[in-house]
Amino acid sequence: MAFTVIRSADRAVTTTDWLTSRHCFSFGDHYDPSNTHFGALLAVNDEVVAPGAGFDLHTHQESEIVTWVVSGTLVHRDSAGHSGVLYPGLVQRLSAGTGVEHSERNDAWTDLAGSGTGPVRYIQMWLMPDRHGLAPSYAQADVRERLAAGGLVPIASGDPAGDAAIDVANSGATLYAALLRPGGTVEVPGARFTHVFVVDGQISVDEVGVLGPGDALRTVDSGPLSIRTVGDEDVELLVWSMAAGLGG
Repeated sequence: MAFTVIRSADRAVTTTDWLTSRHCFSFGDHYDPSNTHFGALLAVNDEVVAPGAGFDLHTHQESEIVTWVVSGTLVHRDSAGHSGVLYPGLVQRLSAGTGVEHSERNDAWTDLAGSGTGPVRYIQMWLMPDRHGLAPSYAQADVRERLAAGGLVPIASGDPAGDAAIDVANSGATLYAALLRPGGTVEVPGARFTHVFVVDGQISVDEVGVLGPGDALRTVDSGPLSIRTVGDEDVELLVWSMAAGLGG
C-alpha cells in the first residue's frame, strides 16, 4: 500500500478580504498537474468566511458537493428552490446533476439566534458522480446524536448497503466523520482509495506518524487503518473511502 501525506502548510491558499480558503487539490488559480484529484474526490476546501459575506449564485454541473460546517453557520439557497442553514453536526449534499445555481453565505437565519454574527469555518468536498444526467437534488441531515455515540460514522454514501445519513450519486464512495475524545481510537476500513482529513486535533497512524489540523493522508489499496488521538485535545476527522477513481 502507498501513503501520501499533505501537510496543512503545503496547501494552496486563496485569500480575499472576506475569505480564506485552503485547498487539498488544485483549485481556482492554483494548478498543480500532479494534484488534480484523488480517487473520485475533486476538491477538499477548508473555508473561513466573514460575517455578511460569501459566495453569491454560481453554477455547478455533474458534481456531488458535500458541506460540513466546523464552527459558525452557513446559509444555502439554490435555483431548485432549496434553502437552509448549516451548522456543526449537520451534513449537506447538493447534487448538481444537469446544472444548478446555488449561493453560500454567512448571513443571519431568522430561526437561528446568533447565526451570521461570527466567522464560519466549513469543509466543502466535491465528488465525481458515477451516474450522469441526473436532475439536481438536495439533502441534509443532523448527525449529532450519531457522532456523540463515538466511532467512525458514515454520514454520506452511495453504497446501497450502507447506513449513511444522506446519499450521494457514487455507489463506491462513503464519507465518514468522527469526533474523538482524548485517548480515542477508530479503525478506518480498507479501500481502493482512502482520504483522511484532520479537521482539528492530532492523530497518530501506524506507518505514517502524527498528523495535525489541516493535514491529509491519502492511501491506495490499503487495509484497515488504526487511528489514535494524540495529546489532550479532541479530534475531528473526515474520511472518504472510495472503491474507484476517475476512469475506474
